[in-house]
Amino acid sequence: MQHKRDTASDSHLGTACRRWLPASLPVSIIMLAAAPLAAAYAQAAPPAQPAPAAQQAATETSPDAIKQREQELEAAREQQRKATELQEKLKADIAAMGQDRSKLNQQLIDIAGQVRGVETRIADAEARLQPLDGRERDIRGSLDSRRSEVIEVLAALQRAGRRTPPALLVRPEDALQSLRTAMLLGAVVPELRVRAEKLAADLGELVALRKTISTERDALAADRDKLKEDQTRLAALVDERQRQQSAAEKDMEAEGTRAIALSKQAADLQSLIAKMEQDLKSAAKAAATASLQGAPATVNGKPNLGALKDPARMSPAVAFASAKGLFSYPVNGTKIREFGGSDGAGGVQKGISLAAKPGAQVTTPCDGWVVYAGPFRSYGQLLILNAGGGYHVLIAGMERISVNIGQFVLTGEPVATMGSTSQVASILATNASQPVLYVEFRKDGTPIDPGPWWTANEGEKVRG
Repeated sequence: MQHKRDTASDSHLGTACRRWLPASLPVSIIMLAAAPLAAAYAQAAPPAQPAPAAQQAATETSPDAIKQREQELEAAREQQRKATELQEKLKADIAAMGQDRSKLNQQLIDIAGQVRGVETRIADAEARLQPLDGRERDIRGSLDSRRSEVIEVLAALQRAGRRTPPALLVRPEDALQSLRTAMLLGAVVPELRVRAEKLAADLGELVALRKTISTERDALAADRDKLKEDQTRLAALVDERQRQQSAAEKDMEAEGTRAIALSKQAADLQSLIAKMEQDLKSAAKAAATASLQGAPATVNGKPNLGALKDPARMSPAVAFASAKGLFSYPVNGTKIREFGGSDGAGGVQKGISLAAKPGAQVTTPCDGWVVYAGPFRSYGQLLILNAGGGYHVLIAGMERISVNIGQFVLTGEPVATMGSTSQVASILATNASQPVLYVEFRKDGTPIDPGPWWTANEGEKVRG
C-alpha cells in the first residue's frame, strides 16, 4: 500500500516536473541539480533504527568490523608504547637532575605553566565549539522541518531525469558544487530555482560549519593528548620533589599527623595559623625563617623582578607588600565571589572564590613557606603559606595537596589539584557540582582585599 502511494506521488511530481522543465534538458544537468537536494535530505534524515540482533551479529563479524577492531587494537598498542617511552624518558630526566634542586624547581614551574596553558586552550576551544554546534543543530533542524519540500523538489528532478541519481552517496561538499554548477548552467527552472538556492545556502553553511568544527575538534583532541602527557610528567616531578623533601625531613609523616591533631583544636583560621607556627616544629621553623629574612632587595626602590627567575632561591624574591599587580590566580577559573560580598550564608566573603574545571592544576601565586597542608573543618583541604612580612595566603577547596609543612615553594610551583566537585562546604558555588577554589590573603591575622595583588587582566580573565 505504501509503495503504491509513493509511486502515485512520484508520478504526480514527475508530471509536474515535465511541465516545469524543457523537454530537451540534458539528464546529466538535471542530475547535478538533484544531487545537493538529496544530500541535504540525507543530512536532515533521522538516525537509522538499531539493527536486529542477527543482523547486528553479522555486522560485527563483517570484514570491515574486524578491520576496525584491529585498527583500534593497534591504536591502543601505540598509545601504550608511547606511554612506556614517556615513563622511561621521565626516569632518565629525573635521574639526570639528581639532587639539583634548582633544575627540579625550574622543571616543575615550566611544566605547571604548560599544563595551565593547555587547560586555557582547551577551555577556549570548548567555548568556541558551543555556538558552532548550536548553529549546526539549527541548520539540521531547519532542513528536517522542510523535509517534505526537499522530497518534493528532489522527486521532481529525479523523475525528470528518468533515473535515480546517486546523490545520497555524495559528500555534502560535492553535492553543493553540483548544485551551484547546475544553477550556473541554467538547469534549474525559475519555479525550482528559489527553492534550490535556499537549500544551497543552508547546505553551504552546513559544509563550512562542519569544516570549522572538524578543525576545532582536531586541535582540541591534540591539546587533550598533550595535557595528559604534561600531567604525567608533572606528577613524576612532583613525586620526586616530595621524595627529596621527605629524605631531608625524616620525621615528615609524624609532623603531618601532629598537624592534623593540632588543627582539630583550632576554632578558626587565625588560631590554626598561630597553633601551627608555635606548636609544630616544621611550621615554626618556616615562620621563624620568614620573619628573619627581612624584605628582599629592591632596584631603584622597585621590586627586583629578575630575582623571580632564580629557581634555587630559598626565600621570597619580592616582598609581598611590593608585589601588587604581579600575582596570577592559583587556578584557571572564573571568579564567582568577590572579597567583601555575600558569602551565600548570611556572612561577608573574606576572600575570593574561583569556579574551576575538574582536575585543574593549582599553583602558588607567590613565594612562601607552607605552614599548614591538610583538612580543616568546612574548608576541606587547606593550604596556608607564610609569605613573609606578616602576610599569609590561604588556599582551600582542592582535592589533593602535593606539598608538605615546612616546605618553601616558588611562584607558579604546582601545589595541589582540584577534584570533580566542590570540596568547600562553607563556600557555596552557583553550580554545586563544580569545583571551587577559595583564596584569602591576611595581614597580621586580618583578611585583606586581594584585588590589588592580581595582574591587571586577571580580573577580566575567564580561563576555565
